[in-house]
Amino acid sequence: MAALRSSVPHPSAAELRLWKLDTFGELRSLRAALREAIETQQTAEVDDLFDKMAVVATELATNALRHGLPPTEVRLLREDDHLILDVADHDLGTLPEVDEDRPLGAGGLGLQLTKTFAIDVGWYIADETKHVWASFPG
Repeated sequence: MAALRSSVPHPSAAELRLWKLDTFGELRSLRAALREAIETQQTAEVDDLFDKMAVVATELATNALRHGLPPTEVRLLREDDHLILDVADHDLGTLPEVDEDRPLGAGGLGLQLTKTFAIDVGWYIADETKHVWASFPG
């Protein structure tokens, strides 16, 4: 397994939306609200951007719900021409790792998909929370 790069994303990014999740059932509402938030940002090619961001938001939130400690917080941030998803949980003892050797269909591909769809990915710890983030052109 490969460690995900530790770094704080875009320190001057502005928070556009915040969602707190306690269950997997809330992922559907997250995706719907994310689409609305992206559309209000008037980004070009909303459908393609939304598809990629929805997969990443779902995968990162699922990882946080499954492997982290509640509550899971998903933030949508903007800095200049980037939209950033920042997903946090409260388990500081589990670090995000990419399992690059896992075969397709074996599960556990969330961080691999994130690295495929995002232009940059990383993680950091702040205020008793672990954050995994991904940035997109927006």
